[in-house]
Amino acid sequence: MSYPLTGLKVLDLSRVLAGPFAGRMLSDLGADVVKLEPPEGDVSRYWGVKRGGISGYYHQQNAGKRNIALDLQHPKGLLVTKSLLAQADVLIENFRPDVMQRLGLDYDTVAEINPRLIMLSISGFGANNADSRRAAYAPIIHAETGLIARQAELTGAFPTELPLSVADTNAAMHGLVGLLAALYAREQSGQGDHVEISMVDAMVVTNDGMHYALEGKQMGVTNEVHETAGGLLMLAGEFRYVWKLLNTIYNVSDGLEAAPDVSLEDKIQARRAAAKRFFTKTCRNREEVIKALDRMNIAWGDVRSASDVQTLASVEARTSIAEVDDRAGGKRLIPSSPYKYKYLKSQVRAGAPHLGEHNEEVLEQWLGWSPEQISNVQSAFLTTTRE
Repeated sequence: MSYPLTGLKVLDLSRVLAGPFAGRMLSDLGADVVKLEPPEGDVSRYWGVKRGGISGYYHQQNAGKRNIALDLQHPKGLLVTKSLLAQADVLIENFRPDVMQRLGLDYDTVAEINPRLIMLSISGFGANNADSRRAAYAPIIHAETGLIARQAELTGAFPTELPLSVADTNAAMHGLVGLLAALYAREQSGQGDHVEISMVDAMVVTNDGMHYALEGKQMGVTNEVHETAGGLLMLAGEFRYVWKLLNTIYNVSDGLEAAPDVSLEDKIQARRAAAKRFFTKTCRNREEVIKALDRMNIAWGDVRSASDVQTLASVEARTSIAEVDDRAGGKRLIPSSPYKYKYLKSQVRAGAPHLGEHNEEVLEQWLGWSPEQISNVQSAFLTTTRE
């Protein structure tokens, strides 16, 4: 079995999450992804618990990549970068839209160097608009696209941030779709392209309830967490649907048959109380709860912590969690590749790189430079510092 993107050369100038996540997925699919960092390193190298000098956050987003450390503001640094781009298939960056132009690495410039290059740019608000230069992190995009307000509406609580950087990973996945489409088109035309993704666009298009908001409607609560004898379970379906099944299949009653004038609010409260009694008392244990839900054909899920995800049967069977070299003589657990093929393969192929670990190797393999040529540039602005 072979990797589908074997032979694809990717220069990854991105940092933190959206761009690095996209690059990590390409690496899992077999691409040779070289992450180019400034001499001080990607800021995410310093987030969280370190092993072998590499943080867990950085490890998860950059496993399998090679690394060079290079100052893009140094004239020779720019020269080396452009030399690498002449050999690359893909360039990934997630700076603000004007940064690449100031560095002399905007699409028009790099396309003159390599007309076949596919450039993926991910930013918060996209290019050429009034918001383009705003600093954009996932929480800001969550707020601006209605996700935080929606969460507050559902919980009745003061708006708070989400526990995941959904905007970053959403933009990364949409960026990958656009990138792979451009690569396919290049096979037909020979022409590269610039794929430009905004985190806002990615959040808007993946909001399955956006049509409600655009039509001035309010989306109701369709799924709820229930207390059961088997622990907290998320049940699929509005409560009225769950209640109808409890009533028709298990004859669960709200006890209001003799009170026809009761208010709708009181009726709902009585039915919720009856449903809770069924799931916590009538069903005496987890096995009976699951049996009842399966009989009613109600999809369910355990409300588990992220640390417990690896105990899920499907996660274990699909090796969704991978062991990688922690760069300290041991192993580290990170999410594995989600892509499963019949004839191809995709997987985490190595641990994350140290800063500047592959300076000489990449310049020799990608550019065919001699040791003298490498020494000339490395002494000026490359680093082999190990954190």
